[in-house]
Amino acid sequence: MLPVLPLSRDVLLHDAASSRRVEAAALARHPAHGLIERAGWAVARLALALVPHGRTAIVFAGPGNNGGDGLIAARHLAARGWSVDIRLVGPAAKAGSDAAHALHAARHEGLHPQLGAAALADLPASTDLVLDALLGIGASRAPAGDIADAIRAIETMRMRGAPVLAVDVPSGLDARTGQALGDAVVRADHTLSLLTLKSGLFTGEGRALGGRLWFDDLGEATGDPGDDAPGEDRDGIARLIGRERILRWQRAFARSAASHKGRHGDVVVLGGAPSMRGAAWLAATAALTAGAGRVYAALPDDDGHPWPARPELMHWDVERWSAPALGWRDAVAVCGCGGGTAIAPALSTVLHGSARVVLDADALNLVAADEALQDALRRRAAQGHPTILTPHPLEAARLLGLQAAADIQADRLGAAVALAARFAATVVLKGSGSVIASPGQPLAINSTGSSALATAGSGDVLAGWTGGLWAQSPGADPHDLACAAVAWHGAAAEGHAGPLLAADLIEAMAALHAAAA
Repeated sequence: MLPVLPLSRDVLLHDAASSRRVEAAALARHPAHGLIERAGWAVARLALALVPHGRTAIVFAGPGNNGGDGLIAARHLAARGWSVDIRLVGPAAKAGSDAAHALHAARHEGLHPQLGAAALADLPASTDLVLDALLGIGASRAPAGDIADAIRAIETMRMRGAPVLAVDVPSGLDARTGQALGDAVVRADHTLSLLTLKSGLFTGEGRALGGRLWFDDLGEATGDPGDDAPGEDRDGIARLIGRERILRWQRAFARSAASHKGRHGDVVVLGGAPSMRGAAWLAATAALTAGAGRVYAALPDDDGHPWPARPELMHWDVERWSAPALGWRDAVAVCGCGGGTAIAPALSTVLHGSARVVLDADALNLVAADEALQDALRRRAAQGHPTILTPHPLEAARLLGLQAAADIQADRLGAAVALAARFAATVVLKGSGSVIASPGQPLAINSTGSSALATAGSGDVLAGWTGGLWAQSPGADPHDLACAAVAWHGAAAEGHAGPLLAADLIEAMAALHAAAA
């Protein structure tokens, strides 16, 4: 058993369906009730480690195998001298099931679970641990009735200071999407994912609701995506990526002793309308700091004044987009950062001719509102010109013709895949657990980052950094490059208390260059 984060390598993520396939294969390798006994013991071991001086626990157990895991854990805690208060919630377990076995074994050891209305009455004033074993991965609709009441009881105990350990996923959280299924959802301090890692723990609301994440494969080696993994173990729906992606990129594109700026490519940032110059400045500075050889900014109504504190950045007359002989086609075009509608004419030219394009912010909104720009974007892939899109949820909704960011958040994985397919591009759907999707590539979810990134301009920094990496590595796979950029962006914010201003974020990202030296 290990904490999941930080990662040392990619790991596979599963939803309920793929988890059940892995579970079925594992069950075939074990005697009856053997696997659930392992799972319950794993929960108990983590509880003992998290609360080494604990003596009391309250276990909320549902009718399925998740509840069975909790009952077996309760049995082990009681055997070690804990006073365990078990509350059974929901209908009776099916006869002969693992859950029924767990209940019988608990009673055989002298435990007396409370049932019915009594299960949710007379909560103790305090306890050393609350165990959420209500629903697990099978939940597909909003909790209601006694289950919802039990979830609210868990929250009451948490607010009184008791730590909450959730089994597999916090009850009320969708195991695939990371969204709360309804108003009642457990907010855990720790979550132990068993046998497989669930994608919903790492995107949407999953990171906020799951607390610190732990994993136990129950001896089945299901978390390893390597080529030597058994077939059923490679049946995941996504890969969880982390800092290793930064190191992978740095090794692949390390600078030689003979390097000079001409070998590291050019970036042109198209954006920065008069009232939004800061966005273009942040993107251009990020591209320069990432290592691009030369960085220009193409600003509507450019006044030609020097860039604040960054004299290395150069100006680019917007009219140069209509002059291919000047060489702009080979530069990486980062479009949209603070550009408003003023960049629309130049954006059309870029989409039709630039070899590599990163679209962010206002460029995405212009594409969403213009079918001609959408057609130009789709044609780029057929011409061998890759594109990376970096939308936040509302921009993604506009691109898919949906009404609100909530429509995207309801299924972030599906939305990213749909965008990548619609525009034949690599998509970075930003947010907690950014999702990276490309046609024909394994879906990825980023594990780095924190709420420190929730500041104005952090998206401009990501777009510029992506362009800066791409300028240095024109032959890089856009999906791998996007994964590296997103992991880098998030890693720089980890460990920061409070908001991280975008200009300071660039400096923190630069420090990760030094860490690899």
